[in-house]
Amino acid sequence: MTDTTDKNSERFQALRAKDRQIQKELMQVSDKVRARHPFLVKHQNAVGMGIFLVSIAGMILNGVLWMEGIMPAWLVIVLSAFWTSLLHELEHDLIHYMYFRKQPVWHHLMMAGVYLARPLTQNPWIRRYLHLHHHKVSGTETDLEERGITNGEKWDWKRFLMVGDNMLAFYLRAGKYFVVPKKLLKQGKINKTDIKNLRIIGALSFNPVGYICYTIWHGFVLFHLANGIAWALGATIDWPQWLLAQEAWVTATVVILIAPNVLRTFCLHFISSNMHYFGDNTPGIIHEQCQVMNKWYLIPLQLFCFNFGSTHAIHHFVVRDPFYIRHLGEKESHEVLRRHGIRFNDMGTFKRANRLNERAA
Repeated sequence: MTDTTDKNSERFQALRAKDRQIQKELMQVSDKVRARHPFLVKHQNAVGMGIFLVSIAGMILNGVLWMEGIMPAWLVIVLSAFWTSLLHELEHDLIHYMYFRKQPVWHHLMMAGVYLARPLTQNPWIRRYLHLHHHKVSGTETDLEERGITNGEKWDWKRFLMVGDNMLAFYLRAGKYFVVPKKLLKQGKINKTDIKNLRIIGALSFNPVGYICYTIWHGFVLFHLANGIAWALGATIDWPQWLLAQEAWVTATVVILIAPNVLRTFCLHFISSNMHYFGDNTPGIIHEQCQVMNKWYLIPLQLFCFNFGSTHAIHHFVVRDPFYIRHLGEKESHEVLRRHGIRFNDMGTFKRANRLNERAA
């Protein structure tokens, strides 16, 4: 994508110098963690595969226990949402080639596995392009990954719905997908090649399995909502038999696979879209890209995105570490970030539509 930042200015160089200093100190924390836990470094592939297999097994076990009537549906949804949060972290690490880099068969098998267990998400091979681009242009108008999950939008009922539903996030903003690229081209922020790439990415990003799952989810919610309203009014709905015949497998699919992913998606996107800044940060400057969000009242959300709000800012500075290395060095890393003025729990971001400083118009 086109970068209009003047990288030769004294201000930009000073900001980059600050980034490099933070990176240096965080790398030192990372080195200490790696030295304390050499097994995690030496057997990184095995650790990743172990987490993958345990998470998949956990989801399968939850489903079996529910079908046998041993575990209630709500507990299946909660526990499986946790397992999918681990699988998301693995996908993120895989996007950065942290597991089986030199063994492509195993690498792509893991990519396929984390995708199938989280079918509401974007194709991870396509997301790799968007995510690596996100690291380069985080907080700018061409950061498609974060903008796709509502970063930079004003907070209202529409954003609330879009945060947990990728299908609604597209349809409720369908017009922008056609208008915004032309606007950016006119402003000189992207070129015709960029638009061509965006169209290709958009076409490849189509996820028929995800759309089927979202259709099942929406139908499930509307079906039970209609029944609930009818019950409240003292009435019943005479549903056709062919529809009622689908209830068993639809319910099983929702409880075992779809609802846990809806819960995880909402929690992750809520945290991620609000810990990243958008619109008035300096392009290419890491310490203006995101904050640390770790307030105690965010714990229910953090449980289902594996403490993303507390550790993701570290990743923007030190990309090389698997997620568990970041967590082991979290406390020391936070001391570094605080020392250099990285924001913690800047809840004003909700009023500013995620701007770093200015209030959204």
